[in-house]
Amino acid sequence: QVQLVESGGGLVQAGGSLRLSCAASGRTFSRYAMGWFRQAPGKEREFVAAINWSPGSAYYAYYLDSVKGRFTISRDSAKNTVYLQMNSLKPEDTAVYYCAADYTIVINTPPGSVSNWGQGTQVTVSS
Repeated sequence: QVQLVESGGGLVQAGGSLRLSCAASGRTFSRYAMGWFRQAPGKEREFVAAINWSPGSAYYAYYLDSVKGRFTISRDSAKNTVYLQMNSLKPEDTAVYYCAADYTIVINTPPGSVSNWGQGTQVTVSS
């Protein structure tokens, strides 16, 4: 099990930026895939971005098409933390953002199959 704690959400105007952080506990953090999902009111939780580990110690990132070029996921293994830098935010990015951890997280990973979740952080983008 991995415990996840998000921070960094808030209210921002369209075109602005926010950086979400997710601090993880657990000795095998570096071997886990880390991801971000979001859930807007009345909608299902959806994949946003993920960064996966490979045996060669390389990390691979995946993004939802609508956030490519605007969001960047990164991880700092020394701090057991994963980040989501969100630039050029749009009102449609408004949602609760959840940090996730599992052995693999890719674009078509069903949220219901993810083993570890944070409590969520609200991101609101005003027009």
